[in-house]
Formats: sequence, structure tokens, C-alpha cells
Amino acid sequence: MKQQRWIRAGWPPIVVVILVLLIWQLAVTWGNTASWLLPSPLKIMTEGTTDMARVWLHTQATIKIMLIGFVVGSGLGLLLASILHIVPGFKAGFYPLLILSQNVPTIALGPLLIILFGFGVLPKIILISLVCFFPVTMATLDGFMQTDRMMYNYMQMLGASKRQIFFKLELPHALPFLFSGLKISATYSVMGAVISEWLGGGEGLGYYMILQKSSFRADREFVAILVIVGLSLLFFWLIALLEKWIIRWNVKRSS
Repeated sequence: MKQQRWIRAGWPPIVVVILVLLIWQLAVTWGNTASWLLPSPLKIMTEGTTDMARVWLHTQATIKIMLIGFVVGSGLGLLLASILHIVPGFKAGFYPLLILSQNVPTIALGPLLIILFGFGVLPKIILISLVCFFPVTMATLDGFMQTDRMMYNYMQMLGASKRQIFFKLELPHALPFLFSGLKISATYSVMGAVISEWLGGGEGLGYYMILQKSSFRADREFVAILVIVGLSLLFFWLIALLEKWIIRWNVKRSS
């Protein structure tokens, strides 16, 4: 039943994508559009196959900094959310600053980080971490606030300490919210990695796109975009699988 439901839900977008690609291919072919301006889907697939070795090398570099930045940013987000929730007065003082920090454009921070830390890997990881920590922090804080008050009061009546309440009630209850933030951060981490590579460096998909832009190779630009989209979907899917494996009680309840 679940497989049939998945097939029914999955085929409409697949049909739409196929139709869009078909119209795109016919429009480029019949319109005699220059490939440097708008390549056809077949041209993009051919170029992706031809340049696969180089694309894979740049993809590996992007995956490396993406994973490091995601782990660091998500870890900081969880830690910050826990501190803001546990320590009295911290949330009132730091919450507005947390919101304000997201009003600074990511692309504007890149040059500043490069000035401070150079053209190495460190500014890229910092930039990705800054992108990833906010969704995790906000989602986890939401989870803490949604804790079952009856269970909270019951544990207090039993004499449970604040630490016991946090680790046995509040943190487990916040896990579904935490994973919601992690899914968002997973896609943001790919975007942050590519932006950081645009701003400086000698490898990665962002750097590859800069090179192809200078050569007016729109077909290779599309190849890089497809790889970026694929990475985002794959990372999101892996986080979703991890969520189902860790929070089985929540999956059973939601199904």
C-alpha cells in the first residue's frame, strides 16, 4: 500500500519534468538557439558525460567543506538552542541578536571572512556554519517550547532534576523539530559551499561555475547546477532516513 501511494504521489512531478525537458529540447532545436546561450538538455547530458571526471573532482571538494560546515554549524545550533533554553535570561538577551544576524547577506560576509582568515578552507567552513546554525537553533528552540507540560509537571512532582527533565523529556521531545532544522540546513549547506567557492578558492563546484562563466560554457553551467540540485536532494534524503531510524516512535505516531 505504501509503495502504491508513493508511486501515485511521485509520477505527476516526473511527468511534468519530462514534458518541460521535451519542450525545451524542441524549442532549442527548432529555434536554432546558440548552444552558448541556451544549450539543449541532450547537449547538457552529453557535456556532463564528457566532463564527468573533472566535475567529480570539484564535487568531492564541495562535499568535503559542505559536510564539515554542516556538522559544525548544526552542532553549534543545537548547543546554542540548549543554552538559550536552559540558562535563565539568555534567551531574552540573545534571541533578538540571533534574528538580526540573519539580516546580513551571506555573500556580503564572504569577502570579510577572506580578509580575516585568508583564501583557505577556514573562511568557507565558517560561512557554511553560519548558514546552517540558524535553522537548527530556531527549530530546536521551538521543540523545547512545545514540550508536554503535563509530563513536565509530572516529572517535577516526582522530584526529577532539571538535567533529568532536559535529557529525558525536553530533548527527546525536540528531536523531530531538530531534524526539521537539519533538513533545512542540509540544503543550505550546499548553497553555502557553492557561494563560498564563488568568492575564493581553486576547487569546488562554485569555482568550476566561475571558470565556465568566463568561457561562456552555458552547458557546463547547467551540468554544475544539476549536480548541486542532486547533492541537495541526496543530503536531504539522508537526513530524512536518519530521522526515521532514530525517531521511530514519532514515525509510527505520524503514520
